[in-house]
Amino acid sequence: MDIQNLLEDITGAVQPQIGQGQVAGYIPQLGAVDPHQFGISLVTKDGEVFSAGDAHVEFSIQSISKVFALALVLSSDGDGIWKRVFREPSGNPFNSLVQLESEDGIPRNPFINAGAIVVTDRLLSLTGDAAGAVRALMRRESGNALVDTDHRVATSELESGHRNASLAHFLASCGNLENPVDEVLESYAQQCALAMTCQDLALAARFLASNGLGAEGELVLSPAQTKRINAVMLTCGTYDAAGEFAYRVGLPGKSGVGGGIVAVVPGKCAISVWSPGLGRSGNSVAGVAALDEFTTRTGWSVF
Repeated sequence: MDIQNLLEDITGAVQPQIGQGQVAGYIPQLGAVDPHQFGISLVTKDGEVFSAGDAHVEFSIQSISKVFALALVLSSDGDGIWKRVFREPSGNPFNSLVQLESEDGIPRNPFINAGAIVVTDRLLSLTGDAAGAVRALMRRESGNALVDTDHRVATSELESGHRNASLAHFLASCGNLENPVDEVLESYAQQCALAMTCQDLALAARFLASNGLGAEGELVLSPAQTKRINAVMLTCGTYDAAGEFAYRVGLPGKSGVGGGIVAVVPGKCAISVWSPGLGRSGNSVAGVAALDEFTTRTGWSVF
């Protein structure tokens, strides 16, 4: 298979979708991003890299960071986090308070905002610097020592993040936070505001396609933990559109409202796409279309 030509063909095929949807205007810095951009990168489990479009333009990874925070917690703390976070699809928007209240402060999964705040809280307890731990993992696995938080985005998110603050205070009121709310929220915002390219992200996610084996030849996660993260990505990684994503794409994936999506073909490769225009559920319109095109053309799917 000529992967480079395939990615370039897909970039051409999704041109009508690029610019569709809305940028994440509720975070002012993200609302200023030009939606008429698209990038795609693929990294094989053996480390070969292929890219097309705007694959070398940095963007805010937002909720994609939740996968890597969860990986760090699982690798150092085992399954303890599952006493504080469920593993079921929510069926509600990623920042919803509804289920959190009805389920006594236990978030439905680690990829909605409430669940990710709990994971960040645990990572903060384990490391003392949750955002720094995620950044270090991203730098190591991507091979890019310049990966860093965009502090303008982090500040913008904190200043406008009233819903996240509400979620965190509710979690604290239920006894499901170990650290002060303000510290957890700051760590969470800094983690979400990491700026990376499609190529950086695909490289960083490669361990999820290779049974947990990292870029330096050591396990980031055990094979069993890798399988479980991929399973939660498949069922919960694209908010309340996880069923539609599984139907169209057929891969574990995690999206972010910066317009990025990371997807994994277990045993083969990791793929990252980016285009800022979002659909109703907060997933990139052109990004989902590109991944649909990719799995349709290659037959690389978990189904």
